[in-house]
Amino acid sequence: MTDAAAMIDWQAIALSVRLSTIVTIVLLVVGLPIAWWLTFRRRRWTFAIEAIVALPLVLPPTVLGFYLLVAMGPATPLGRAWQALTGHGLAFTFEGLVIASILYSLPFVVQPIAAGFAQIDRTMLEASATLGASNWRTFTRVAVPLGRDGILAGAVLGFAHTLGEFGVVLMVGGNLPGVTRTVSIAIYDQVQSFQRDAANATALLLLLFSFAALAGVYALQRKPWAVVPL
Repeated sequence: MTDAAAMIDWQAIALSVRLSTIVTIVLLVVGLPIAWWLTFRRRRWTFAIEAIVALPLVLPPTVLGFYLLVAMGPATPLGRAWQALTGHGLAFTFEGLVIASILYSLPFVVQPIAAGFAQIDRTMLEASATLGASNWRTFTRVAVPLGRDGILAGAVLGFAHTLGEFGVVLMVGGNLPGVTRTVSIAIYDQVQSFQRDAANATALLLLLFSFAALAGVYALQRKPWAVVPL
């Protein structure tokens, strides 16, 4: 094992990968119908739903984390229900991190998927309905395959964003090794304790992963340039 590898907090990385995987799967399940509804079932008040979904993009992470921490408190309906179900509180647990991360990363998944759905030729959907396909069949057999680029982009962005989030997870989960200590918090701790080499090794690993993930998405989405005859 090299010195750089020994400096990296692999426990924090493993926890972050597990958190990001769970959050991405949940967001795909939840985000696909939300993106479909926002794209094809617009109402006069749809803008309000769009604003709620996009709110984490502009809301300071500490503000969102604070209100989520309050919502998970033992005096709230959510906190009491979780306490009755599991025997312990929701704040400063891995489950609390999952809930917070789902809300915080929601727009990073929904918006790319909605953008992918918006590029679908609506005549394809109308043809599916004309042939007698149900809304669910049209969604799964037509919209999802045609919107795969947006879905892929949403999945990658949601995973990468969850992997690197800091403010929300610190507010909701704290810094419990093996429980809520994510890789971004590990880097912060390493900097605070003047372990600059360890922080650099961990940060470089995240940097390379983020670049590879985005490069992969752009490479898959790249279309060959059309040749225009002179």
